[in-house]
Amino acid sequence: MANDVMIQSFEWDTDGSGDFYKKLTKDAKKLKENGIDGIWLPPMTKGGSDMDVGYGVYDLWDLGEFDQKGTVRTKYGTKEELLEAIAALEDAGIKCYADVVLNHKGNADFKETFKAVMVDQNNRSKDVEGEKDIEAWTGFDFSGRNGKYSDMVWHYYHFSGVDYDVKSDTSAIFRIVGDGKYWDDDVSGEKGNFDYLMYCDIDHDHPEVREEIFKWVDWFIDETKVSGFRYDALKHISSDFIRDLTNHIINEKGEENFYLFGEFWQYNKEEIADYLEKTDYKIDLFDVPLHFHMSEASKSMGNYDMRKIFDNTMVSDFPSKCVTFVDNHDSQPGQSLESWVEVWFKEIAYALILFRKDGYPCIFAGDYYGLNGEVKTDPMYDTLNDMMQIRKKYNYGNQDDYFDDPAVIGWVRRGDEEHPPLAVLISIKDAAEKQMHVGPDFKGKTFVDLSGKNEEITIDDDGNGVFTVGPGSVTYWSIKED
Repeated sequence: MANDVMIQSFEWDTDGSGDFYKKLTKDAKKLKENGIDGIWLPPMTKGGSDMDVGYGVYDLWDLGEFDQKGTVRTKYGTKEELLEAIAALEDAGIKCYADVVLNHKGNADFKETFKAVMVDQNNRSKDVEGEKDIEAWTGFDFSGRNGKYSDMVWHYYHFSGVDYDVKSDTSAIFRIVGDGKYWDDDVSGEKGNFDYLMYCDIDHDHPEVREEIFKWVDWFIDETKVSGFRYDALKHISSDFIRDLTNHIINEKGEENFYLFGEFWQYNKEEIADYLEKTDYKIDLFDVPLHFHMSEASKSMGNYDMRKIFDNTMVSDFPSKCVTFVDNHDSQPGQSLESWVEVWFKEIAYALILFRKDGYPCIFAGDYYGLNGEVKTDPMYDTLNDMMQIRKKYNYGNQDDYFDDPAVIGWVRRGDEEHPPLAVLISIKDAAEKQMHVGPDFKGKTFVDLSGKNEEITIDDDGNGVFTVGPGSVTYWSIKED
């Protein structure tokens, strides 16, 4: 995936008119021309309404085909439109990655009564009261689908926990009781045990659940022809289950033919390393630590030590296993994991992921097209298109870092026989300059600021250039073309 770029095609407030897939079909060739090689599509399965972003999963087998939950289409369109969009994108040379949500189910069809135990919300391994009967929405019969593709009916025993007891009108976290049933122990240790996240938490140890999900995955890949999965909420799902499912997919499709990456929202280096090992190094993970560093730097009023921006990040410690990103639908303003990178820092942040040697960069629709919710932002469409083209043309060769000032850092991609060097300079405080070496082969040559901000410079006889940058800004330089 040398110099490839992925885009997350949606944000939380993406238009819900149902025309999303049709727009992707129309834009497929243009997206490829702009420099996009992979696209992370939103969850395709039926949720609770035609405005469900996709994480309130109701029926995995309904991709916008059946009249369920008051709608045939999903927020993004019908199944037919989805398949047309995937075909158009793949034909244009863009690999399609499906957002696969396997942690929970919501918007059930009927209530059931069963035994459960209320647990401490901040320590789910601690019971706060004894076993009792509760009533909850845990029954899923998918009557609108009427058994097509699968006739499995989901019941309470297919789940580990719920968050509401209808009988007592109590909102809390309840662990479902049964023989051998408990929270999965191969999940994040946050909150004592972070198996439970939301809705009806799926019990991935249940044999009927396991069989159903494996069956669905085989059908889904064959039906949609996607080129990969983005796993949602990995730290809440049994790592053993994900490892087994991943190996099943790879055995069926081949490791080179199906790309697997996921959301493991974790800052701790040791836990990231442990998860990679537990899943046999078959899944790439988002570089959450780098995102947090960029968010912190953007809020620091220029007081962040940029020499440490890559410390303990995935791109530094696990360069071949990471997807780098600036923001996503969860980190955007108003969302559950809000940690927005401030607007002034955005171009700097994208330089940090697009103009470096390692990582598979993912740009965010909320930056590319702008946010559409209560917080609105201007699109970076033209800037990011330019940066992606620069990545394709200049981002090659060895990398020399000039991380010798807390506010001003730079690096040089040295290029190769076919590609000239690329020099990048960042200042989060005042206007600055820094001498960086591009090589004696370029002595006397003129380098231009490809970002269009600063005047040309000339490389000296030793192959050095004194590159310049404005306050709170980034510049990126290469040889002036004839």
